[in-house]
Amino acid sequence: MKREELGDLAAFLSVVEERSFTRAAARLGTSQSALSHTVRRLEERLGLRLLTRTTRRVEPTDAGDRLAQTLRPAFGTISDQIAALSEFRDKPAGTVRISTSAYAARSIIWPAIEKLLPVYPDLNVELNIDQKLTDIVAERYDAGVRLGEQVDKDMIATRIGPDIRMAVVGAPAYFQTRAIPRTPHDLLQHDCINLRLPTLGGLYIWEFEKDGRPLNARIEGRLVFNDAAIMVEATINGHGLACIPEDQILEHVKQGRLQRVLLDWCPPFPGYHLYYPSRRQHSPAFKVVMEALRYPPKTGA
Repeated sequence: MKREELGDLAAFLSVVEERSFTRAAARLGTSQSALSHTVRRLEERLGLRLLTRTTRRVEPTDAGDRLAQTLRPAFGTISDQIAALSEFRDKPAGTVRISTSAYAARSIIWPAIEKLLPVYPDLNVELNIDQKLTDIVAERYDAGVRLGEQVDKDMIATRIGPDIRMAVVGAPAYFQTRAIPRTPHDLLQHDCINLRLPTLGGLYIWEFEKDGRPLNARIEGRLVFNDAAIMVEATINGHGLACIPEDQILEHVKQGRLQRVLLDWCPPFPGYHLYYPSRRQHSPAFKVVMEALRYPPKTGA
C-alpha cells in the first residue's frame, strides 16, 4: 500500500465518524474541499461509492460501512501503540478526557487529579461535567464516571468510591408540624421534592428496600428540580422531604440542619465507577489517572 493511500483511508474514516465533511475537515486540520477531493480519489481508486451525501448528513454506503468497520480496529491499534510509546519517556504525558457528573468531579476526581499535577507536569486532564449519560465512545472520551448501576454491561468498570446509600431527609422545623414517616407508604402524607432525571427527563422514583423486599414510591410535592444542590437547600429551608445520596447531606445532618428518616429502608448500592470501552492498551497517562482514582487505594498509596 502506498503511503498516500493510508492517509486517504484515515480521511475517509474521519468523515464516517463525524458524519460531516465540515467537522471531519476541522478535526484533521484541512479544508472541506481538500477532504472531499481525497475521499473522491479513494472512491475512484476502489471503483466503489463509499459515501452518500445529503444536505444535512453524510452516511456510508454498505461498502463504505464495511470498509469503516475494517479500518476502526486497525487504526485503533496504531493509535494505541503510538500512545504506548510514551512509556519510553520519563513520565506519563498527554491528555486524559473524562465525562463525569458534577458531584463526582468535585468529591472524587479533582482531589485525586490535583495531587497528580505536580508529579506529572506533562499530564493534561479534561473533565466534562455532564449530568446526562454521555456516549463516551461517540464523543471520544477516554473514560466516564457514573454510579455502578448506571454503567452499561459492555463497559469495563473500576470502582473509584465506596458504596452509597440514599437518604430521606427533612428540616427539624418541617417535622414540627408533620409526623415522622415510619414506612415509605407514609410519604403520601408529606410534601416531597422531586428530582427531574437528566437522561429521559422523567421524575426519579424513590427506591427502598427492607428485608430483601423492594418498594418503589412515586412521591408528590410542589417542587421539582434537576439539581441536587438546590434540592438540599430547599429541604434545609423546610419546603419538604428530599431523597439525596447520603454523602451529600451527612454534614448537614451532623450540624442539625437536616434530620434523616426511613434509614432502615435505604440499603447501600454500588458507588462511583470509572468505566471505559475495552481492555486495549491504554496510554501511561490514562493508567496513572486510573490508579490514582482506584478504590480502595493500594496499600502505601
